[in-house]
Amino acid sequence: MLLENPQGGYSFIAGGPAFSAGCVAGAGFEIVHAALRPAMPLEAGFARVERYLTGVGRPRAALCGVHLRIPAPLTPAQFEEFNRPYVAGMKEWGLVIDGRIPVARTNVAPEAVRVANPALAGFYFAAPADGPGATFVLSGAAEVAPGTSGRPEIVARGDTSAAAIARKLDAVLTVISGHLEEIGAGWADATAVNLYTVHDVHPLMPSLLSRCNAGVDGIAWHYARPPVAGLEVEIDLHAVRRSLIIDGR
Repeated sequence: MLLENPQGGYSFIAGGPAFSAGCVAGAGFEIVHAALRPAMPLEAGFARVERYLTGVGRPRAALCGVHLRIPAPLTPAQFEEFNRPYVAGMKEWGLVIDGRIPVARTNVAPEAVRVANPALAGFYFAAPADGPGATFVLSGAAEVAPGTSGRPEIVARGDTSAAAIARKLDAVLTVISGHLEEIGAGWADATAVNLYTVHDVHPLMPSLLSRCNAGVDGIAWHYARPPVAGLEVEIDLHAVRRSLIIDGR
């Protein structure tokens, strides 16, 4: 279901309790990506976001996506606990629309170079467009699909064989394809596709590149784990015309 955020300049796909499934720019607006270098602790990071938005004349409501980094994957209970102050912060910013959080989110745990505490690595915001072209950001999606009972389940849970990873990726691509369809876009519209996993996906890359229509621009592979223990792969993507680097110090 696509909902409007008229104050922010974008619409969003209704998602779970803590974040949306993705956002697409409204008429006359574009989604802009901003990376924080280095990543900042969450509280300081969101304060930096607010200062930046104020500086470019955009309201808090323009925030439409965040990239978070955490020290390690969380249990489901820990994930819920992590989300409580995050959701409270979204509410404090006045970002709730029809009881839902409109901001998209990717939240992963880097494996090789870990963060000591949860951090904000980047964000997206809607700004007046200075040219044509659809822009959007989709939240990270992991290998969760309806099981035999109809309830969401982890695909091939506990299995990290090559065949299982292929099944997991297939499930993720199916979810993202559905989200793209909801916003009236396709894989060919994406300007960046990010893959997060610590497993060997080299044998699957030709098929993955083809299915993501990323044969020219490629896929950025991040050696990181999804945020909840038991999940093994995650993918997000965006279509932007402007990508900025902001000093996070």
